[in-house]
Amino acid sequence: MSDKANLVAGRSGPFEVVIGMEVHAQVVSEAKLFSGASAKFGGGPNAHVSLVDAAMPGMLPVINEACVRQAVRTGLGLNAQINLVSVFDRKNYFYADLPQGYQISQFQQPIVGEGSIRIDLADGSSHEIGIERLHLEQDAGKSLHDQHPTKSYIDLNRSGVALMEIVSRPDLRSAEQAAAYIKKLRSILRYIGSCDGNMEEGSLRADVNVSVRRPGAPLGTRTETKNLNSVRFITQAIEYEVQRQIEIIEDGGEIIQETRLFDTQTGMTRAMRSKEDAHDYRYFPDPDLLPLVLEQALVDELAGQLPELPDQIRARMTEEYGLSSYDAAVLTEERETALYYEQASSGQDRKLVANWMTSELFGALNKAGLDLSASPVGPEQLGRLVALVSDGTISGRIAKDVFAEMFESGGEPEQIIEEKGLKQVSDSGAIEALIDQVLADNQDKVDDYRGGKDKLFGFFVGQVMKASGGQANPGMVNQMLKAKLDA
Repeated sequence: MSDKANLVAGRSGPFEVVIGMEVHAQVVSEAKLFSGASAKFGGGPNAHVSLVDAAMPGMLPVINEACVRQAVRTGLGLNAQINLVSVFDRKNYFYADLPQGYQISQFQQPIVGEGSIRIDLADGSSHEIGIERLHLEQDAGKSLHDQHPTKSYIDLNRSGVALMEIVSRPDLRSAEQAAAYIKKLRSILRYIGSCDGNMEEGSLRADVNVSVRRPGAPLGTRTETKNLNSVRFITQAIEYEVQRQIEIIEDGGEIIQETRLFDTQTGMTRAMRSKEDAHDYRYFPDPDLLPLVLEQALVDELAGQLPELPDQIRARMTEEYGLSSYDAAVLTEERETALYYEQASSGQDRKLVANWMTSELFGALNKAGLDLSASPVGPEQLGRLVALVSDGTISGRIAKDVFAEMFESGGEPEQIIEEKGLKQVSDSGAIEALIDQVLADNQDKVDDYRGGKDKLFGFFVGQVMKASGGQANPGMVNQMLKAKLDA
């Protein structure tokens, strides 16, 4: 079904974008999928390589149970079917950093079947994105072409590291939806602890399939852009590829089904190799590995150990705390953020704390280039600052100045307010004196207001607040000023 809001305009009419994603998520484990070698990132070249990883003759793979558990936990987090019987296959192709000449993967019988992910967009809309499958496979090594003018070097540290390939259905309809999908998927993986989601280190990378069609028409020919390792690059690659395909079609050409690469310098995709519909990897069950058989009791045990996931926390935030779906989605994107919010808002105005986090706190952190874990303002401090606004001790405007000081110095809100004399003036006598002075100094505008120029009321409020150094209680100023002017 076409979504009119997501149609892209071409010269000859609108097009619908169809996107599917294949995400490779590195499993958090001490050892690799089929060997005891370390799965840690980094290390000297070929420092984390066993005889199995190097494909020495006679070496046999042995499944790592920890990786299997992580795949099952991830499948449960994706609301997916866990297959109690799955099979490892050999995916045959030659590449210099694949010493076996094949990759151990899963094809027709993956460990996890169909599931779904819900994404929330800034416009308030929500979309269910289908998951087709999750399968376990081993990663390849890395070819280094920039170390020598005429030679390539091979580093097998990554060879054999466990990957979960998570394949979506072609349910995404825009770059914005694709960005929301990868963020949500990364969030779920991090909550579960099955992948650290570090895209810069390659722990999470995506292949993006893009096609365009006229609304209601059959699916168009797709291209696959490989190895995108940031949300920004995913967005840019999709936007470029959509425009490229529309221009080709409108110029009378045909889209070629092919694999493409994204150039991060130019923001453009370029052809890498043609891709046929049929799989030519000659998959067959790996004769060295028996079918993987799981007990339902193990699946039930792992399900019972899952932490509270983003959708569950978001539901509580919208239903119990009254937050919007989008704000709740932002606050649950990272587990650390959700925990910070829960601590900061405990016993406080939940909506007000959410507003302060998503505007002031996140804005200050972005400007300073800091993660939430390095925030100079802790959750309890932010909660107390919001409480001081709620009870009228300080105004919202003054609170922003106090927050800036807290962020700079790490100081306590009460101490900063006391030292700088920033308490809000709620003394009716003091406020009345300020109002009388402002009205006396602006008698001509008082006459204009009483003559029908109601918009001048804002001017008087501003003058009173200025005279009080921003410390007068705004509610009292408005109420008392109106009474005086309308008398």
